[in-house]
Amino acid sequence: MTVSVLVLTLNEESNIRACLESLAWSDDIVVLDSHSTDNTVELAAAAGARIVQRKFDNWSAHQNWAVANIQFRHPWVLYLDADERCTSELREEVIASATATAPHAAFRIRRKDYFMGRWLKHAQLYPSWFVRLFRPQQIRYERLVNPVAHVRGDIGNLAAHIDHYPFSHGIAHWIARHNRYSDMEAIEAIKARGQANFSASSLVSSDPNLRRHALKEIFYRLPARPVIKFLYYYTWRRGFLDGRAGFTYSTLQAFYEYMIECKRRELQRRAAGLPV
Repeated sequence: MTVSVLVLTLNEESNIRACLESLAWSDDIVVLDSHSTDNTVELAAAAGARIVQRKFDNWSAHQNWAVANIQFRHPWVLYLDADERCTSELREEVIASATATAPHAAFRIRRKDYFMGRWLKHAQLYPSWFVRLFRPQQIRYERLVNPVAHVRGDIGNLAAHIDHYPFSHGIAHWIARHNRYSDMEAIEAIKARGQANFSASSLVSSDPNLRRHALKEIFYRLPARPVIKFLYYYTWRRGFLDGRAGFTYSTLQAFYEYMIECKRRELQRRAAGLPV
């Protein structure tokens, strides 16, 4: 075995057992818990995971702390969230790819998002690639939310997928979580709008993370973003082919964008001393 596993949790008692069962092939599973108040820690410990606790501040700081301070048993780390599952195909590919002599510093993995019992194949940004298998000493993260991974060394791609269940806690939980995320996205939007040195060359970068970040910076500058986002997911991405799940998800994404825009304007008014 050359692969350790990192799982981030906060009150994930409904997810943690299934997540860890999908990772039982690893003999070094570390759960980085943000002081859960439910039974997450007890369930993770019962499944044989090592528990490390740290108060959550923001995504990049949390993940950077993990790769810098946790003593993993193996040279490679597979990172999953508690609402994600490692498929059997991914397990085999991870074990075969993450060897001591592998020429890569990290690997990207695609993710399948499920909602209302079906894979959101269209009403999503699929295929989105995420750096999830890496040598911890060669990675760092930036951005307060939806962090961008920067890797020192070559990055490969794996063919298998992570299964993701973002609505496993229900729609109310998804809205509450994205309400918190929108606080950080509003800050990132202000930063992006204030940057004069935006590099258009990132749009044609071979790194999908850089392309995604560049597109996001352009998107922050567009008017009527909530409407654009709905039309993009539901019409351009053909989210209508995902049925009711596609329509609901596209609407929720537009609502999320509207929260970001409202909070961005509020922050700027407060900074200017104007009433909110």
